[in-house]
Amino acid sequence: MEITNVMEYEEIAKKKLPKMVYDYYASGAEDQWTLTENRNAFSRILFRPRVLVDVSHIDGTTMVLGFKISMPIMIAPTAMQKMAHPDGECATARAASAAGTIMTLSSWATSNAEEVASTGPGIRFFQLYVLKDRNVVAQLVRRAERAGFRAIILTVDTPRLGRREADIKNRFALPSYLTLKNFEGLDLGKNYKTNDSGLTTYAAEQTDRSLSWKDVKWLQTITTLPILVKGVLTAEDTRLAIQAGAAGIIVSNHGARQLDYVPATIMALEEVVKAAQGKIPVFLDGGVRRGTDVFKALALGASGVFIGRPVLFSLAAEGEAGVKKVLQMLRDEFELTMALSGCRSLKEITRDHVMTEWDRPRILPRL
Repeated sequence: MEITNVMEYEEIAKKKLPKMVYDYYASGAEDQWTLTENRNAFSRILFRPRVLVDVSHIDGTTMVLGFKISMPIMIAPTAMQKMAHPDGECATARAASAAGTIMTLSSWATSNAEEVASTGPGIRFFQLYVLKDRNVVAQLVRRAERAGFRAIILTVDTPRLGRREADIKNRFALPSYLTLKNFEGLDLGKNYKTNDSGLTTYAAEQTDRSLSWKDVKWLQTITTLPILVKGVLTAEDTRLAIQAGAAGIIVSNHGARQLDYVPATIMALEEVVKAAQGKIPVFLDGGVRRGTDVFKALALGASGVFIGRPVLFSLAAEGEAGVKKVLQMLRDEFELTMALSGCRSLKEITRDHVMTEWDRPRILPRL
């Protein structure tokens, strides 16, 4: 079957994966309202295309934290990718590198930072959960630094894990033949007790509920890497992130897996962008499935987007080749959207290229 869009990979993955694994990747928190809304909200933003612009040359390249990438589409951190495919995170890293874009490795990966680094050159970021034992956190950061990772993405929306009812029903556990590789070889201290699920249980139980803005400052004392704060949805927290020295913000609701009934990320984006006032870049993840979604995010002020589930589903379906195809399809669709909107480069994409529900009518009807 010829795959023509990103969504088609989900159907294939659903057939191929064990129910427990598919549900873990696909489900959201509680009623899954935000999960649906992350997608639906994009469909309520419409284009205002400009015509008769010479679009014979389209340049989709951009800079992220000083690194030049081929397109404003990057790979979000997603846990336990070897459940999808035996090559797991290494396949994803190779696909991202081939596409000339950034891959983010999850703390809770089934391949470690060194294995991912050994796949060859590429710009990679490391996603961090802060655990109660700060010594373990410092070891994780050092591990990422030594392996050549270029930024830390600090996830801040998980002081506790959201209620994902599919995982409760399925009694989700990492399959026994896999392990959370980034924690292997670390000094896990007195808190670590080995049991059947070992590292997985350890990591979940060790997530620190006391995490606060002072910990963002503390992280800057143990690393020179830029820190992106992932999980911000409000202007208030945007201002605090800037005060705390964040190098950037990722507007994210954790793939709708944490607090249900938060807005879709595309709906929260503009509030965050306005509060950031151009001081630091703002990125978006959640619900991106089309090149049109990428354009809409950029028109509303994002510097780029991260994709999560499309990577997992294409990895499950076709391994590395699937992830490459997803990145290529999104890039092609995005560049087509640019051309049909009359934009030759990212800097030409403006707020005037989209209309949203909250825009005032531009021309008032005569009474």
